Amino acid sequence: MSNITFWGLIASPYQLKMQALADHARLPWQRFPDQAGTAAAVSMFLKLRRARRLERVQRYPAYLPGVDEYPAVPYYTFDGKQFYYDSTGLALHIESMRLSTQSPLPGDPAARFICQLIDEAFDEFGLYMVHHQRWVTSASTNVMGAMTVREMRRLLPSFTRNTVADRLARRQVRRCPYLFSTAPEGFECGLPTGLTPPSRPGFPPTHELLDTAWRRYLTAMEQILSRQPYLLGERFTLADASASGQLGMNLVDGRAADLLLDLAPLTFQWLGMIRDGAHRNSTGEPVVTDALAPLLQCIVDTFIPLMRQNAAAYENALARGQRVFNEAAFDRGEALYDGTLLGLPFRSVAKSFQVVTWHALCEQWQALADRDRQQLTGQFPLLEDGLFTRQSARQGPGADPRQAASD
Repeated sequence: MSNITFWGLIASPYQLKMQALADHARLPWQRFPDQAGTAAAVSMFLKLRRARRLERVQRYPAYLPGVDEYPAVPYYTFDGKQFYYDSTGLALHIESMRLSTQSPLPGDPAARFICQLIDEAFDEFGLYMVHHQRWVTSASTNVMGAMTVREMRRLLPSFTRNTVADRLARRQVRRCPYLFSTAPEGFECGLPTGLTPPSRPGFPPTHELLDTAWRRYLTAMEQILSRQPYLLGERFTLADASASGQLGMNLVDGRAADLLLDLAPLTFQWLGMIRDGAHRNSTGEPVVTDALAPLLQCIVDTFIPLMRQNAAAYENALARGQRVFNEAAFDRGEALYDGTLLGLPFRSVAKSFQVVTWHALCEQWQALADRDRQQLTGQFPLLEDGLFTRQSARQGPGADPRQAASD
């Protein structure tokens, strides 16, 4: 198990995150279908499609049927037979199988919790910010459709590529409200209707919310990187992989990349360094320093309240008999809820996989020794002890999506 084959696209922040983890572990990797011949690409495509259909694709350390959802990309395999997904799962896989002399997660329990908190914040809320930057800020400059078709050229007849590129772009624009980016009514950007970020009846506009959050996260990153090379000191960790995967997605997005360079030059340089693999030389023990305070404040102001509101909405929807969540429910106009972030309103759909994420973080916080929790709350008073509490809107096993999946 010394080589990784990815099935993924560099348009995906989770693909970038996986590549950064593999580089840090010094694991040779290749990315299909782009770096494969036609026969190899087709063969793996068919194997993966069959594994997905039979629900044999795994998430390390455990797959939760009925809760977990297979993504379009990315996936990884060590042997070309057993496929896995989930970028954080890859980090746990590397650690558990001792595929690297340096784990992507800290050994110290307090530092490990902070690492996982930052990872999940970028994975869940960070995705909304950078997807918004790609399809709204960079509406007229992003090249995701053409770039993706170029990577998929082994699987696409040449005469279909322009059509596929256009359909991919239109699909992602159409999904903007599901991914938290809702335009104000009458929004225009000089593009055809199908490529103009949409508003949605009854949904408050969220462009200001996401633009404000993105800039705040970039300011926090700049403050950290002016004092230390990585988020947890001298060594690259899962936290860096997640942050660089999400923020690095915008390096190919024209206008967003220009803004990123202007607003956060240290972060821009850092993203390029990780993209080019220089982080594999980092050493030392990950530590939690006071430099993290601005980033943790962003997380407390955005990710944590979103997770708490989503969990409450999920539990309330279950109490009403709702059993469909995530994008399928969104498309039906079901399991919707209203909330606020940064003092601004939003409307979203209850997402079962985010409930699992939130419950896991709460469990990890509660599993810390008292001295570790006291260390973190003393160093960062904003991490008050009651913050990571599973507050149920109702009692009963259905409040846990892992249990609800078997109801």
